[in-house]
Amino acid sequence: MLINTEKTITITEQDLPLCCPNSNMETWNSHPRVFLKIEKELNKEITCPYCSTHYVLSK
Repeated sequence: MLINTEKTITITEQDLPLCCPNSNMETWNSHPRVFLKIEKELNKEITCPYCSTHYVLSK
């Protein structure tokens, strides 16, 4: 189980579409759920505007 205090999370294409927080996080209701636009062709990294968790899309 992930915790929202983690600052960098590596995700895969199977995790798309990406939302934060997600149901795998321990405190899944810590802020409003937002969908983050991350794509394999363009931006492979994105940061949540609420909790500052940084997501990196792996190959």
